[in-house]
Amino acid sequence: MKELLSKKRRFIEEETIELEGGCSAIIQKSLPQKSKDPGSFTIPVTIGTLLVGKALLDLGANINLMPLSMMRRIGDLEARPTRMTLQLADRLIKYPHGVVEDVLVKVDKFMFPVDFVVMDMEEAIEVPLILGRPFMKAAKVIIDVDDGKLKVRVQDEEVNFNVFEAMQYPNDKNDCVDILDDVIFAASSQIHSQSSLEKALIEAFEFLNDEEEKEIDGFLLP
Repeated sequence: MKELLSKKRRFIEEETIELEGGCSAIIQKSLPQKSKDPGSFTIPVTIGTLLVGKALLDLGANINLMPLSMMRRIGDLEARPTRMTLQLADRLIKYPHGVVEDVLVKVDKFMFPVDFVVMDMEEAIEVPLILGRPFMKAAKVIIDVDDGKLKVRVQDEEVNFNVFEAMQYPNDKNDCVDILDDVIFAASSQIHSQSSLEKALIEAFEFLNDEEEKEIDGFLLP
């Protein structure tokens, strides 16, 4: 059917045409009803004596992210230096403050040792903590988007959350974007303060002004 619609080959009058699932669903009007965006998924967590509140579960993140201000409030945490660099979607570079390892994160009755990348950035009010795929794998998180149920498991025990009830802020408020905006602003400020050569070395060419571009050209000319 797709080939006929795109006119890739001629139609044969007595030919039997097999329809793919998508085409059949459209013809039979059996497509499922559209659903509204359920919003972000969060869970309540505690670290030590600090009630963090809601942590954002982010499947797109391969790290767990903690603001430097939170690390200092928790206390008894020491960040080790790291050469890690984080590159954002728009190619901006951010350098973490450090990494803290084996931080005990409490989710309901369960405790999980979690490694965090610590960033010197403004702490988001609604979701100050981001838990990525490493945590979700360790906690064996299962999310039923349709029912809004989130399950955390340890061996044969499990805890269930209703993530829709846990979210007490508007669904159209994307806290993950807010956090990234903070990171982007901080990274932009840092890059603007760097020399033209430093900007060129990290490929931040969009931050070069005309005078700096001429200076870089001078370095490259023999």
